[in-house]
Amino acid sequence: MSGEGRPAGTRLDARAVQGLRVAVVATRWYPEITDALLAGALRALDEMGVAEPTVLRVPGAFELPVAAKALAATGHHAVVCLGLVLRGGTPHFEYVCQGVTQGLTQVAVSCSIPVGFGVLTCDTVEQAIDRSGLPGSSEDKGREAAEAAVETAVLLRGLRMGDASELHRESAHR
Repeated sequence: MSGEGRPAGTRLDARAVQGLRVAVVATRWYPEITDALLAGALRALDEMGVAEPTVLRVPGAFELPVAAKALAATGHHAVVCLGLVLRGGTPHFEYVCQGVTQGLTQVAVSCSIPVGFGVLTCDTVEQAIDRSGLPGSSEDKGREAAEAAVETAVLLRGLRMGDASELHRESAHR
């Protein structure tokens, strides 16, 4: 199973996320799946205490990187990107997946903000449903992408402020 080995949720509380500006960008393709991913991400942000996340919808996965970069330029501390690319009978799947992955990685590195990668790349709709957070799903990739982005944003904010206590606490337990 793809979710095997995942960490046990975020360790953050509302004080840690105070003042973070977080955005969520979701595609409009496959609305049953992308709406579920978006709902999972928004639930996670609410539970972590992130106030009023910005939510944008884009036509498809290929548009995620440019939207993420624009949000980074407007002062967001983290961007969560959600979507589904479903394998078809042509090489289009590989091109889109590669472009989206490289584009979102470039945004994260060049803008120095975490980009939560909640883009499902599946062979079948059934695989996507199982990862979408819908009732009966084994995973909620929207939630996981939001938790990872926010936890990393808190860590980066601490590093920028000269407080690496989060890093030291983790390495001391190894």
